[in-house]
Amino acid sequence: MAKAELNAAKSAKKDEFYTQFGDIEKEMNAYLGYDEKVFKDKTVLLPCDDPEWSNFTKYFAQNFQKFGLKKLVSTSYAPSVRSLRQQPSLFEVESPIFDNEKSETRGKIFTVSRDVNNDRKIDVNDLEWDYLKGDGDFRSPELCQLRDESDIIVTNPPFSLFREFLAWIIEGQKKFVILGNVNAVTYKEVFPLIMADRLWLGPTISSGDREFQVPSTYPLTAAGTRIDEDGNRFIRVKGVRWFTCLDHGRRHQPLSLMSMSDNKKFSKHKEVNGIGYKKYDNYDVIEVPFTDAIPSDYSGVMGVPITFLDKYSPDQFEILGATQRGCHDAVPDTKKYDDYWEVRPDGSRTGSSGGKTNENANLEGNDGKKNYFINEKGHVIQSAYQRIFIRHRITQI
Repeated sequence: MAKAELNAAKSAKKDEFYTQFGDIEKEMNAYLGYDEKVFKDKTVLLPCDDPEWSNFTKYFAQNFQKFGLKKLVSTSYAPSVRSLRQQPSLFEVESPIFDNEKSETRGKIFTVSRDVNNDRKIDVNDLEWDYLKGDGDFRSPELCQLRDESDIIVTNPPFSLFREFLAWIIEGQKKFVILGNVNAVTYKEVFPLIMADRLWLGPTISSGDREFQVPSTYPLTAAGTRIDEDGNRFIRVKGVRWFTCLDHGRRHQPLSLMSMSDNKKFSKHKEVNGIGYKKYDNYDVIEVPFTDAIPSDYSGVMGVPITFLDKYSPDQFEILGATQRGCHDAVPDTKKYDDYWEVRPDGSRTGSSGGKTNENANLEGNDGKKNYFINEKGHVIQSAYQRIFIRHRITQI
């Protein structure tokens, strides 16, 4: 899915992306592999879901007894507040509690907690449901109560509300596994949680894109879309990550790295091979443009891409801050650019002052591809993409 379409979808609140069963299973298996009792005796809440279509509901209901769950609760938004409408399912229409008016204006709640059909097991066939009192908004008192009664929250929340949804979870002090875009790590509401080791990325998605099913009325206007033989519609979305506070083994696996001298000789990256490491113009920090180019023997501060978090082990590194995200206590900037001006690659001024690049990670020079900044003395600098500032744990050097 193209970035432009993602932005358009965000503006239109087209947030109904149904996560594939295999992606859910693979991620949860990573937590179970680290702690097989991670879900035992827990109440799992799946808010902002669509239980009749959701693979989250199917997955946890199917594995209810295997995981030793105490209770499973899944809730949906009312059709009246959803961006893309669907007709009531046969499951709902054929139920004795079906109400046409409630079906439109109220969310639904599905629960699994007991052997309803007396087949001596608890699984997806024991789903019970009812209408919520409200429309299913996670900010409602009704959903806040369900949050407070749960132990772990798992879902793919509306990406247009990611900040607010995460804040809602943190307010409730709940464990969680949720999907979002990798750029969310730079949000002012998110990065402090990463620094405080209260949130990290899940282990099973670190690159590429992921396929999501979408409602039948969802427009397929970009590359990376398909319709299967049953008429189900799918889109591919780039930059997806799991965000969690459940521990997993990947977090404790250190990266295997080369020394500074070996990186200069043997790195596969032209930005490092034969060159070494540049230092920022406004930080006493070296630029490391790729995670696998982090030098094993450097004891100072390093600036790395946000995708470093895919491989981050708190046993190996400490995070000191990030550009534009409150890094200045541990990593103060040494220079401001208020007397610079911004210039396009063709040499024309944009009209913006250099103040807009204050606190970015800036390197001397101009690659000819992006806007750069220059002052009256002809000093040229260019901003790197957002960087996280890290250093090795002392025991690692």
